[in-house]
Amino acid sequence: MSRKVEIIALIVSDTLAVSASWFAYMWIRFQGSFDIFGFEHPDPDVARVIYPLFAPVLLTPFWIVMLLLAGMYRERHASSRLDESVSLIKVVTVGVLLLVFSIFIDVFDEEGRLSSIAIYWAFVLGLIVFGRLVVRSVQKALILRGHGTHRALVVGWSDQVERLYKDVAKYPAAGLQIVAAVRLGQKETLSSNGEDLQQQHPEHAIEQLPDLIDELLVRDVLIALGSEDNKELSEVLRLCDGKNVTLKIVPDFYSVIGGMARTEHIYGLPLIEVLPIPMPAWQQNTKRFIDLIVALLVLVVGSPLWIGITIAIATTSKGGAIYRQRRVGRKGRTFTMYKFRTMRQDAEAQTGPVWASKDDPRYTSVGGWLRRTRLDEIPQLWNVLRGDMSLVGPRPERPYFVEKLIGKIPLYNRRHRIKPGITGWAQVMWHYDSSLEDVQQKVKFDLYYIENMSLSMDLKILFRTFQAVISGGGR
Repeated sequence: MSRKVEIIALIVSDTLAVSASWFAYMWIRFQGSFDIFGFEHPDPDVARVIYPLFAPVLLTPFWIVMLLLAGMYRERHASSRLDESVSLIKVVTVGVLLLVFSIFIDVFDEEGRLSSIAIYWAFVLGLIVFGRLVVRSVQKALILRGHGTHRALVVGWSDQVERLYKDVAKYPAAGLQIVAAVRLGQKETLSSNGEDLQQQHPEHAIEQLPDLIDELLVRDVLIALGSEDNKELSEVLRLCDGKNVTLKIVPDFYSVIGGMARTEHIYGLPLIEVLPIPMPAWQQNTKRFIDLIVALLVLVVGSPLWIGITIAIATTSKGGAIYRQRRVGRKGRTFTMYKFRTMRQDAEAQTGPVWASKDDPRYTSVGGWLRRTRLDEIPQLWNVLRGDMSLVGPRPERPYFVEKLIGKIPLYNRRHRIKPGITGWAQVMWHYDSSLEDVQQKVKFDLYYIENMSLSMDLKILFRTFQAVISGGGR
């Protein structure tokens, strides 16, 4: 089952469950009387048809949004159906309480109020869980037939690679298909059917990991190392940073990576996910919702100012008002970033790509002011709406500089684990990049943000950015 089909199936299932739960609740609780909203209609027959149909139209979007914010539509590849049901209990309970205290608190009779809440809660929870169990059961059946599996690559020492391969083979419902394995030391490759191909790699075969991930379309990297292999683990983490893969290791290595891991059991197969995003699913979805609302408001409300800036740039210097540039975003993917042009049109014609400096002579008369107020970043709100960027995150860099910095700054690629931002912790704590030392310092701030990101931290960064805009403290 593809990811797109999975999401559609879940939304359809949840919609049917919410609608059916409402009709069942109304039938049992009010015994055919659908006047729960206090509406009156001269024709009782019309009321019995219109009012019960009206409620699901309003309730369905509410429940879909609740489930979305709680992360119930994120990928849960071969995860436990029991764990998902437990999560649904929490979501449905909170959702029912929100409905009760915002809408229904005044319409339930005193004697039946608690029983009404319990009845509705039981129907919503039971039907949503039932629908999702059906979807997950179909998904599991497809995985057992080889459809929708994740391609995995194993890295480790010979004996541990073989042991992990056998463990994965015992649990086909885990949905992992080992397509290759790199053995440290012997440098041999293990094919997907477990046969040793005796194929010799160069001495540092571990360096081929990024290319193998791309060529074999790997989704999971399974790490089979011992508790003393700190150096090897660090190298694997460095090489896989920025790749669209999840890293999982065997449980006996947990003591080495401490708080950087999350333990999970996939149909009995114990694995530890390394370097998960610390922000809970509901915060991630709320962050995206805030991005969309703020971007729309700023673009629409400030449109007279943005039009004025566009005219000022176009009339005071040659070239277009909007500057387009390729940048590296989440998971290493490139995208076109937009800015108000602050430099002359041929700014890098003689020098090639270089960082801006303080009082850079390439700034136009309007561009210097835009840089100080950071209003040159406003067009990136379009990137936010498109999903390329977020309001808060590490600043995206040009591919030219990324290629140079990956080899010079350890863990630089880790910045690509999340969406880049218009502003970030590094921007409010440090100045614009003008040297390699500046970039190294800002990477430290970026990594700190990634490991500690939260909505409260985003709000703090946005507040400091607003102060910089008002004071003209940018450069």
